[in-house]
This record gives sequence, structure tokens and C-alpha cells, in this order.
Amino acid sequence: MRTMSIREVRDALPKLDSLIASEGEVIITRRGRPIAKFVPLQGDKGMPSYADLRAMVKPLKRPSAELIREDRERL
Repeated sequence: MRTMSIREVRDALPKLDSLIASEGEVIITRRGRPIAKFVPLQGDKGMPSYADLRAMVKPLKRPSAELIREDRERL
């Protein structure tokens, strides 16, 4: 863990990603008081495939066309 002032963070902004990766956690301070904390994300999962997303969706009990028709009739 590393503690940095806002001014130090501004100066280190171009290399902030590598700094966080190497330090693990960076505490940002203003006038000596902590105001924010940068932490690395845990694991890069990436984007799921469309097949995986479709597999997570539960199938409807009734067709969507039927549900839309009912909503339109209510108006």
C-alpha cells in the first residue's frame, strides 16, 4: 500500500495503472487526510459470449408477442 497526495497523483497519472498494479493499493490524501483509495480490479474476466448470456436468461412461460399484445391492449 502506498499513500500519495493529490499533487503526486497528478504527476504520476500517465503511469498510474502500473503503479496500482505494483503497489496493490494507493491511498490518496488531501492535506494529510485520506480521501480516496485506488485498488486493482480482481481478475480480468473479459466479455462473456452471447451464448453464455443467452444461457443465463430464463425462458419465458408465455411468448413475448403475446405479452406485448396484452400491454398494447391495456393502453
